[in-house]
Amino acid sequence: MKNINLFMLAVFLTALLSSCGGNGSEQRNELADFNDSLIINAENLMGLHFDTAGHNQMQSNLRRQLASYERMRGYSLDNSIAPALMFQPLLNPDEQPVQEYANPVPVREVTLPESEEEIAFLTVEELSQLIRNGDLSSVELTKIYLNRLKKYGDSLYCVVTITENLALEQAEKADREISQGNYKGPLHGIPYGVKDLLAVEGYKTSWGAMPYRDQVINQTATVVKKLEEAGAVLVAKLSMGALAMGDVWFGGISRNPWNPEQGSSGSSAGSASATAAGLVAFSIGTETLGSIVSPSTRCGVTGLRPTFGRVSRTGAMALSWSMDKIGPICRSADDCALVFDVIRGPDGIDRTVVDKAFNYNFNTDIKNLKIAYLKNEFRGDYENQANDLEVLTVFNRMGVELIPVEMEFEGIPISSLRIILNAEAAAAFDELTRSGLDSTLTAQEEWSWPNTFRSARFIPAVEYIQANRHRTVLMEEMEKLMRDYDVVITPSFRGDQLLVTNLTGHPCVVVPNGFNEEKSPTSICFIGRLYDEASILLAASKYQQATGFDEMHPPLFYKGN
Repeated sequence: MKNINLFMLAVFLTALLSSCGGNGSEQRNELADFNDSLIINAENLMGLHFDTAGHNQMQSNLRRQLASYERMRGYSLDNSIAPALMFQPLLNPDEQPVQEYANPVPVREVTLPESEEEIAFLTVEELSQLIRNGDLSSVELTKIYLNRLKKYGDSLYCVVTITENLALEQAEKADREISQGNYKGPLHGIPYGVKDLLAVEGYKTSWGAMPYRDQVINQTATVVKKLEEAGAVLVAKLSMGALAMGDVWFGGISRNPWNPEQGSSGSSAGSASATAAGLVAFSIGTETLGSIVSPSTRCGVTGLRPTFGRVSRTGAMALSWSMDKIGPICRSADDCALVFDVIRGPDGIDRTVVDKAFNYNFNTDIKNLKIAYLKNEFRGDYENQANDLEVLTVFNRMGVELIPVEMEFEGIPISSLRIILNAEAAAAFDELTRSGLDSTLTAQEEWSWPNTFRSARFIPAVEYIQANRHRTVLMEEMEKLMRDYDVVITPSFRGDQLLVTNLTGHPCVVVPNGFNEEKSPTSICFIGRLYDEASILLAASKYQQATGFDEMHPPLFYKGN
């Protein structure tokens, strides 16, 4: 115990100062003398014990360290500045696949529907064919979505800002380019929305939180730039749970279009809600720990959480530099493939992003994939079990031999590793906590960010590093599990897989697989190997082709079911 870094105690004492807010100078005077009683209290909080001689010896170090913290706090850090230490999910880089071809999706014959409502619920793939063939203009389509955003956005609490002028300008530009033979691809002229943690120059970026509701960031996020370059049309900035937790934001609770009495879940709350209600053709969400998976499930849409480091986060709010990921929320797996293909890849700014191939081909035979399932997660009596088991039956009918596997990593304290997220989030919003403005956030429960940020100030630096060492072991075990399989099927919220895969950086896609007793959608999850989004999207696409749950829409917003 005597060799344990004494810095841990200083972290506690610093946290004590920073967490109380307000009269900092008074408290510094009170702590000018570090005595046995104070240090023992800190030890008790951290589960440590040093003798009196150790207490006496460390006092000068504690004072120096505290002075260092105070000096650092004199320099403001923008939320976008990442730590020097970078997370990379691939432990053993080997030969990676090269880009072999453009990423085809099925070309199905599409007839322009008679009603605007039916048009609004078409997939990106279908809309792109109508636009390319000249059956529908981008301006016409954009006006359909703008009208629906105005009509339903307030009741669903899913819209923060409608970018009408920008949208019409981009739509007119798209129509001109297409008429001149300059067709850029399947997103050209397609309206979409983004989670309101992505900066768009000239518009507010509120992060869903009262302290930032009027914030304007003078840059445009890389993801938005890439979509603009592909000809997509930004129609709205969509609601999110405050600072990327849940579905509660300063404007209310984002709603589930299938059951508006229920929240949409989050934190990509408005993205999932708006996509499900036909207010946008697709949307962009983010995930740190469930923020694409959970609202996509609740709202009955398809959500892709890519591998960590696949999509640049430049211009996005940082919550956890080693866990934040950006991905598409769409009405089908094929649509996710189309959007992901545009937003992936380096921008020269986000240093975590790598350039890896994405060889998605809908025509690939599903039997070419090795598909496993987490057998223990399908056992026992749990909600939605029948829907989940039916998924396995569907793949068996397709001729797929499913292989049972287990995700049980003995000796790894998986649930304890959540302190990584909590510590990084507290650092990202350090100034918010110390200023006392965290009290203006809408949610103030024990599990909410304000309490989490304050509590995380008491996580010792050594324990944060130890958690990341355990994370390395977890990554090694996950690599062994996935080595022999292209896809692993699992219930979306059973066991530790959601936390595990967000810590290891593995990709997943969730798709609707039925409804629960309350007639709200349920989902199934496909986990893939690092940088192999193509395989999980193929499995999801084949499942959707065989079932059709993706073609069902909330009846309050769509009469054509």
